[in-house]
Amino acid sequence: MKKVYLRFYEELNDFLPPQNRKIQFTHPIKTRQSVKDLIESFGVPHTQVDLIIVNRNSVNFSYIVKNDDEISVYPVFETFDIKNATHLQQSPLRKTKFILDGNLHKLVHYMRMLGFDTEFANQVSEEQLIKRAKIEHRIIISRNRKLMKRRELTHGYCLATTDWIKQLGKILSRFHLYEDLKPFSRCFLCNTKLQTIDKEKILNRLPKKVIEQQNEFTICEKCNKIYWKGSHYKKMLKFIEKLKNSEEK
Repeated sequence: MKKVYLRFYEELNDFLPPQNRKIQFTHPIKTRQSVKDLIESFGVPHTQVDLIIVNRNSVNFSYIVKNDDEISVYPVFETFDIKNATHLQQSPLRKTKFILDGNLHKLVHYMRMLGFDTEFANQVSEEQLIKRAKIEHRIIISRNRKLMKRRELTHGYCLATTDWIKQLGKILSRFHLYEDLKPFSRCFLCNTKLQTIDKEKILNRLPKKVIEQQNEFTICEKCNKIYWKGSHYKKMLKFIEKLKNSEEK
């Protein structure tokens, strides 16, 4: 029987069964198959892969696997020089914007809290989600592996964990966003950039205690929600500091 030797690197192992993680393993091949189809048969979406090495040469997704091929599969590189290799992902979007699907509602809230342009696409089809992402030049974040395997999807990231704190850390690390944090610059509810507003203009909308203790305010000009630096603000600052300290590099 024909076979290949496979190894997946770094976070790509999150998609594999435990027995295949961080080791080279043998896999039988029965039919003519592209390396893209082979990789995705293990649950690894093509959007997560940036480099494939077969027998010491870089190949693209259309490469047809052959008997005894030694295949190494890598995610996006950040520290190694691979400028002469065949990159499989398109160049990154110049302005990092996101769109998250319906299973990531809590994550949307915290992405906005950190200042990232993050839209929420709930109860839409995969086709509609991909179309919107392309029109608005957004990166799709999802736990849906089937979605991430769609050929028309160009910018996406598949989360393997259900823990929203770990999800947040993965996104910040994957897209190098720790230097781009702008906490409390966007509305948590509708994603609009917040604007400063004079206290005198909103006195009739503020609780008495807030009037006495706070002097700096921002407002969302879309949904009209007002923000100030109350106890929740201090708690979120501590959370952000903890997040920075646990940065995955």
